[in-house]
Amino acid sequence: MESSSATSGAGSRREATRQKLYEAAVTLIAEQGFSATTVDEIAERAGVAKGTVYYNFASKSVLFEELLRHGVGLLTASLKEAAEQSERQGGSKVDALDAMVRAGLGFISRYPAFTQLYVAELWRTNRAWQSTLLVVRKQAVAVVEDVLRGGVESGEFSDEIDIPLTAAALVGMVLVAALDWQAFQPERSLDDVHAALSRLLQGRVSGRP
Repeated sequence: MESSSATSGAGSRREATRQKLYEAAVTLIAEQGFSATTVDEIAERAGVAKGTVYYNFASKSVLFEELLRHGVGLLTASLKEAAEQSERQGGSKVDALDAMVRAGLGFISRYPAFTQLYVAELWRTNRAWQSTLLVVRKQAVAVVEDVLRGGVESGEFSDEIDIPLTAAALVGMVLVAALDWQAFQPERSLDDVHAALSRLLQGRVSGRP
């Protein structure tokens, strides 16, 4: 019978292998598209045998579906932690949203290829993983909705705001602005981009107090 430490070691090795496969898949698919990317190429890029891919994932489609779950799960956790940390420090709900904007930018700067894939897939309708994509997108947006809802309940935000649409707009703003930053203005710092979005969030664009 395997000891708990042996089981834990095997689990960590498998997780490390899966992480390598995620990274290889996202890089290749971002470079050449899903259809053009083969399992052989993913295995070669990850430095594992082809059979290892099928041991961990039933097919290339399943691998990509799990990649979406994994990546959006990391983004969601990052947003949630930023909001919770802001709250622990006594910040307002606007502060929490601002912290989430920064966390989102940080995530995208670390995983630009994944973000490009995620945004591209949101616009496709003929994928086997479309339902999974909608579920994980909803989870990410729900974190922002929770903060907005709390702000409405506390009176910090107007009760006239459309919470689902506002949350989606904030997430979309961060995604699109960050991709534009990465692709066309890479010389700008995260602090610089965050400051610009923060001004939008806090309504300081007009120059009026």
